[in-house]
Amino acid sequence: MPLEPGHSAFVTLRKRKTRALPRNPAEDPICAAPGAKPPEPYLLRGRGGARIEEAAGAGDGRRRNELELTLVTPQELAAHLARILTEIIARRGGAGADDPALVVTEADAAPERPKNREHGDWASNLAMKFAKRLGANPRELAGEIVEGIEQVEGVAKAEIAGPGFINITLDAASAGETARRVVEQGEAYGRGDALAGQRINLEFVSANPTGPLHLGHTRWAALGDSISRVLRAAGAEVTNEYYINDAGAQMNKFGRSVLAAALGEPAPEDGYPGEYIGELAGKVLEQIPDLAEIAAEDRDRALELAQEAAYRRQLAEIKDSLERFNVHFDVYFSERTLHTPGEHGEPSPIAGAVDRLREQGHVFEDDGAIWVRTTDFGDDKDRVFTRGNGVYTYFAADAAYYLSKKDRGFGEKIYLLGADHHGYVGRLTAIAGAAGDDTEKDITALIGQLVNLNGARLSKRAGNIVELDDLLEWLGSDALRYWLARYPADSPLSLDGEKLRSRTNDNPVFYVQYAHARTCAVDRNAAAAGIDRSAFEPGLLTHETETELLGKLQQYPGIVAGAAELREPHRIARYLEELAADYHRWYDSCRVIPQGDEPVSDLHRTRLWLNDAAGQVIRNGLDLLGVSAPERL
Repeated sequence: MPLEPGHSAFVTLRKRKTRALPRNPAEDPICAAPGAKPPEPYLLRGRGGARIEEAAGAGDGRRRNELELTLVTPQELAAHLARILTEIIARRGGAGADDPALVVTEADAAPERPKNREHGDWASNLAMKFAKRLGANPRELAGEIVEGIEQVEGVAKAEIAGPGFINITLDAASAGETARRVVEQGEAYGRGDALAGQRINLEFVSANPTGPLHLGHTRWAALGDSISRVLRAAGAEVTNEYYINDAGAQMNKFGRSVLAAALGEPAPEDGYPGEYIGELAGKVLEQIPDLAEIAAEDRDRALELAQEAAYRRQLAEIKDSLERFNVHFDVYFSERTLHTPGEHGEPSPIAGAVDRLREQGHVFEDDGAIWVRTTDFGDDKDRVFTRGNGVYTYFAADAAYYLSKKDRGFGEKIYLLGADHHGYVGRLTAIAGAAGDDTEKDITALIGQLVNLNGARLSKRAGNIVELDDLLEWLGSDALRYWLARYPADSPLSLDGEKLRSRTNDNPVFYVQYAHARTCAVDRNAAAAGIDRSAFEPGLLTHETETELLGKLQQYPGIVAGAAELREPHRIARYLEELAADYHRWYDSCRVIPQGDEPVSDLHRTRLWLNDAAGQVIRNGLDLLGVSAPERL
């Protein structure tokens, strides 16, 4: 189903009945021998069988032979279909670009993979979409489109089916060209420029620096980092940001808890529980050995010192946990800076924020307090900025922080919020509106749901939570990252820890990683058998499983673009599982290594290109999820 901007429904991909796993170690030596040699010069065949020699990966600017084959991807096919229909509309005297209903976009023209492959490689319902708008018969309009699409190089035939569907079949050589494009583009394959020019601030995790990260933070860490990677792959400039809540009552409670533990006193009644407080207290004493003496003379000074030292230590542990989870932040933004005046006496950002909102005409005073009229922007009530006693509210900090992002030049500001933060959506949207921003495009709030992990043990250090560090030790980063990213953020999630640990085809991350390891084993075995990519004849890739695999590889750029547009990295994971299934079926049906005395042919060399293309796309997709692509398992 083509993805359309703004469509957020979760699409359930069809389940595979079987998944091919290794026949036996002798036939599938994933742990076999040294890596393959670097690619040697390869041989292309143009139309008519002409042989074209060119160095693999050559970057010397030599012009490619004019006989080079044409590749028609789904995206290129959509562009052709949109162009053809636009020309038909112009010939018919339609309003065209002057009538929004008759403007044909590539999204309108996106082809789909037919369920029955006897119906061709791609299917389009474009004629049926636009026939009524044009006052035309759908089959007649489809006939005109077919006349145009059959002129596209690389299209073998186009046929009308039913009331106006168009079935398109590519010639085998054109479809096979996908393998060469993927291998040549390497890590760049699938990346695009759909979001080029957009500067996006993506804030996620932002846990209080008063304790270790737990399971809830883990889901947002995995999703947030994957969303960031997908947005970058679509051309956006993204800044990953962690907002440090290092001001306010929770920090004072944290400091009192650590100080009490350091002095051997009972924990405060409202203090933080857990052994980690005692561990932090020990580290604080190592840094400030005379803390007890300081406390005896000046308790407030001792609290300030203990709180700051413990805070720095806890924040460092959080950063370390995130890095080991393969989650990277570009900015750690301290809430304290919002309350700090400028070097030359300028008001603090939070003090300046109210003046800026007042300039926009959305501030009023009542009962000695300063309010922002957020109901003007759909909030359920107006919000207090400054209480009558002059104390700033949490809303004030939120507003100042939003303005900081705006001042730093970000267009869209994305907030990833927990399940208990639904109430924040209205106020954040209202802040954007009060700041003069477009609430439809300049701010996005994504609400996540809770996650439950069966078999996880509560932390001994932190008492009543499941720590990220313990999860990493138990399950590893790859399993956690993949499983947490393969579901939509707004769906409650219950996982089975033992399944995440399993090395079977029922574990999607193992299944996908195994497919990649298998492509690497084929490379090693091909090198040992003297098979390289010195020839490429895409017209030979005619087996049913090769057609399926090539079609799946062609879909990858569109999958990435759709995942970026919808901020849904789970689409990458589900695609990879289908790609892995197609690869395993191809592997079982088509050999890269000749059997017995069979000589090495150009078919074997060309299949090595296809094998390497599948491995490259799996590698690229796993990287967008922050998951490794092992060469051996």
